[in-house]
Amino acid sequence: MKSLIRILPFVLLLVSCSDFLDVQPKDAVSDETTIVDKTSAQTAVRGIYRQLGDDDYYGALFQTIGYLSGDNIQWTGSQSIIQQFISHAVKADNTNIATVWSAIYSTINRANQVIDKLPAVNDATLTADERNALLGEAYFVRALAYFDLARTWGGVQLVVKATSNINDTKGLKRSTLEQTYAQVLKDLQTAEPLLPETTNRYRATRKTVWALLARFYLYQSNWEQAEVYSSKLIQDSKYRLLKPYSAFFANNVVATDESIFEISYSATNTNAHRGYWQPPANNGTRQWAPNDAFIALINNPAIGGNRNTAVAITNQGLWYGNFYYRSPATDPAYVLRIAEQYLIRAEARAEQSNLQGALADLDAVRDRAGLSASTAVSQSEIRLAIENERRLEFAFEPHRWYDLVRTGRAGTVLGITDERRYVMPIPAIELSADNALEPNPGY
Repeated sequence: MKSLIRILPFVLLLVSCSDFLDVQPKDAVSDETTIVDKTSAQTAVRGIYRQLGDDDYYGALFQTIGYLSGDNIQWTGSQSIIQQFISHAVKADNTNIATVWSAIYSTINRANQVIDKLPAVNDATLTADERNALLGEAYFVRALAYFDLARTWGGVQLVVKATSNINDTKGLKRSTLEQTYAQVLKDLQTAEPLLPETTNRYRATRKTVWALLARFYLYQSNWEQAEVYSSKLIQDSKYRLLKPYSAFFANNVVATDESIFEISYSATNTNAHRGYWQPPANNGTRQWAPNDAFIALINNPAIGGNRNTAVAITNQGLWYGNFYYRSPATDPAYVLRIAEQYLIRAEARAEQSNLQGALADLDAVRDRAGLSASTAVSQSEIRLAIENERRLEFAFEPHRWYDLVRTGRAGTVLGITDERRYVMPIPAIELSADNALEPNPGY
């Protein structure tokens, strides 16, 4: 049986979004000839973004781990593997887990191809700034990919060189969680000076690095640095909380001031999310839907405010998530938003006992949602208020599960008695293919 991590892409597909393409691209570039000049380098980097937005990564399946494993969603479909996430009983042979693992490592390998090959390209038309920016984008995406692996599985295999066959990484042992996060930080620190300090909502810039650094330091409980980097984005006039809540996704808008980094889709390269959320009446499958507890919260004007536009109800009385609704399914996948930066800084300030500052940031998000100021007073009350705000603000984005795990609240909120379930199992197909790869305890 072949290991999915080692089924690596030999074709670098192109992102079809015309918003950020500099040239009219070819349909594909063979790995044997890619990255030999400026045009092929640009094509290869577009291929990284295409893989990042794949159905199996940010286009759907990876994001589902973050919200299906939380407490907002119920399973209504026919696939029992989905119920495993909601019941917190994911098995090593769960095909979604294996597919996501493979997709993330495929993204890493595309980034590695650029990192390995671009420095040697000799093309007089490729300026130093252009070369640096392309390299910086590759390092950023690799950092994001390893961050997602770390928070989902713990320490993983660190593949930092391009691979071309299934045996290239055989025998590579898993790194520790600390080593995996260290690789994330190293890649972000490498990317930062390479990238321009511009605003681009579809491609990585120095500002995009800052946003991910703020999230990274939040997960590390490095409150001071989380505040430093989130402040960089909050103080930037290019980013702002839009009113009402739906203003950043309703009416087919894209790349609004709310967005720091989103992945774009087109009629020929659609976002798979829509089909899972929309009901059959809207040509969807509604395999999962907001549960009764979440519907009660989001529709409570004192709690959900105007965020209830993220849900809708059919004529038959079925509630469904309406965050992804476009037809064709060109809805963006939101990776980094300014609302997250406000709530990162709120949490960081609360943990540093700056309660007034924490409330100011929390209330900025609440005000955007049409809510009055928080009544929380003590540090513990503010912590809980931030947690609850994140639950609603990012209900259909990949945060809730990871938030509860990183704050040590998964047991209390979700009733998980075995802390070993706070990480997902290493896919069985990976374990069977390489004896050097060890399973997570308890699986």
